[in-house]
Amino acid sequence: MHEGQVDVEPADVALLVADRYPAWAGLPVRRVPSSGTVNALFRVGDEVALRLPLHPDPDPATVERIRAAQAVTARIPTAVALPELLGVAAPHPRYPGWSSAYRWIDGEPIDPDAVPDRLADDLAAFVRAVRALPLDGPLLRHPWRSGPLVAVDEEVREAIAACRPFVPVPPLEAVWVDALAAPLAPSCWIHTDLMPGNLLVRDGGLAAVLDCEDVAVGDPAVDLLPAWNLLDPPARARFRAALRVDDDAWRRGRGWALAQAALALPYYAETNRHMADTARRTLAALVQD
Repeated sequence: MHEGQVDVEPADVALLVADRYPAWAGLPVRRVPSSGTVNALFRVGDEVALRLPLHPDPDPATVERIRAAQAVTARIPTAVALPELLGVAAPHPRYPGWSSAYRWIDGEPIDPDAVPDRLADDLAAFVRAVRALPLDGPLLRHPWRSGPLVAVDEEVREAIAACRPFVPVPPLEAVWVDALAAPLAPSCWIHTDLMPGNLLVRDGGLAAVLDCEDVAVGDPAVDLLPAWNLLDPPARARFRAALRVDDDAWRRGRGWALAQAALALPYYAETNRHMADTARRTLAALVQD
């Protein structure tokens, strides 16, 4: 998917595990099929999920970021399962970056064509729980989702233009201009990446929210992404009502959803069908909303 990404095979991961996570040495290592764009995922035995970034990061500061994000994640007052960090490991001859191990969480990947009826309410409850965290301790920041929309204006306008071969552009430009004009709101804790691939369902409801390594302080409207990348109009309305989203936050949320989808569609059109389809669905929902 990416220029310069590292492709690691299960045999390489088994050697890494033996050296860096010796408690699990000898356990079977299986690649986990994923539509994710940042990490390769492997299951070690039955209880461990190992994350290896496609672009290995050898920076020691990465470890502190992972641990700080876990400390925030562990404080989220929710019954939904969240990633539990089991360990991090230094670069290895078979993988030249830091890796992270989490407890395996059971659940089914969400099917955008069969979204459970109560998912909107479950997602709203999770978003409220994240927002409820006090702004104390290290206030983690996301590279671009912690700032205002205007900070990514140039990049997003270029991305919208690049979508021209795939979707009509003028309606998207109008959504973006409207989002930029919406007044800002006080920052709070946000998940930052509530994409369908980061949600697991079970028994008709939300079972887990994954990929919390980018939890950060930023615009609360960022976590409105599922309104357009996953939910149909009735569920979108329930989600908005459950979160009591005012018009300005909704406008900014549309902007954040547009930014993510416009950047993703041309980039993944040929390399990640799931991400490209999610982007198309998001953009279609935004212009119909």
